[in-house]
Amino acid sequence: MQFTPILMRKAVLKGIVLFVFCISNANAQSLPAEEIYFLIKDAIFFTDKYVTPATDAAVYQAASGWVSTPKKANLWDFKVGLHGNVFFVPQSDRSFRLSNSDLSFFRINQEGVESALTPSTLGSDQYIELIGELNGSPVSLRTPEGIDREVVFYPYLQGAVGLWYGTEIVAKFSPMIKLKNVDYQVYGLGLKHNLSQYFPSLEKRNLHFSVLAAYSKEDLTVNFLDVETAYGNLGLNALNSLIDTWQFQVNASKEFKRFELSTGFIMNTSDFEYKVNGPKGEIEKITPLQDILNGQLKSIARTKFNGIGEISGRYQFHHFYIQQTLAFGKFVNSNTALQYEF
Repeated sequence: MQFTPILMRKAVLKGIVLFVFCISNANAQSLPAEEIYFLIKDAIFFTDKYVTPATDAAVYQAASGWVSTPKKANLWDFKVGLHGNVFFVPQSDRSFRLSNSDLSFFRINQEGVESALTPSTLGSDQYIELIGELNGSPVSLRTPEGIDREVVFYPYLQGAVGLWYGTEIVAKFSPMIKLKNVDYQVYGLGLKHNLSQYFPSLEKRNLHFSVLAAYSKEDLTVNFLDVETAYGNLGLNALNSLIDTWQFQVNASKEFKRFELSTGFIMNTSDFEYKVNGPKGEIEKITPLQDILNGQLKSIARTKFNGIGEISGRYQFHHFYIQQTLAFGKFVNSNTALQYEF
């Protein structure tokens, strides 16, 4: 008999839950291991559907606006910019359909209703009620709401310093941005190298080319499943997503006196990891639910590749520049910057 990877993963999870229960239930009070297994299974399924649109969007927001200009930077040239990033939330990523057939522990708490549209992290402030039963006692919850916005705005600072041989080091940092039900932060470091310096004929025609390699960290925390039971809170109130993104891009530009028009193509790969954090629930006195769930959340960790187009216009007045950038692919992201060049 052959096992598929999915069946093997389910068997391993069930085995882990049973093992942990055998060694942790030294007190008189205990819970059925199979019910905990089904509860964790539902939590993992819901996590994947609920938070994935937000983590995908976070990568797009962090990818845009790295290159202010492909032009060669001179040694110790320094510029700093205040950026305002606007992400347009697509309708298709604001909700997902949740069915009773998807769930093992919970069911939709509405008679005769087998499925319902449920907000993702990027969705509305609506919710549905789910109900289950733990050791004969009812367990109910409201699914978490979304940010309830059609556009997401966040500001950040970006600076660059010219190094040797037409190379430039670029850094970006945003404060922790608090939206409804979501906290978000991004920071990163990159190296840009000018290529057109090797072709004087291109520079004479005000044509510039560059490449950039960058790393960024996106940190996203959402309000998650506030579940009360007869055994206390389950401690699943906050879900943290950590995203490591490696990015490579090529850019080209043409100068028209004070105006510069640039295009670029971005390729990045992102590693997604998820972890329930925050205070542990009272149920931990019976079983280490948070640790078990965090171990199983590794099953939905993944790596994704994105190809993103970018176009921008940059206008100079004295030592200031104003730049508008538009990134497009699966999503559309707009970035406006006011820069000062020392």
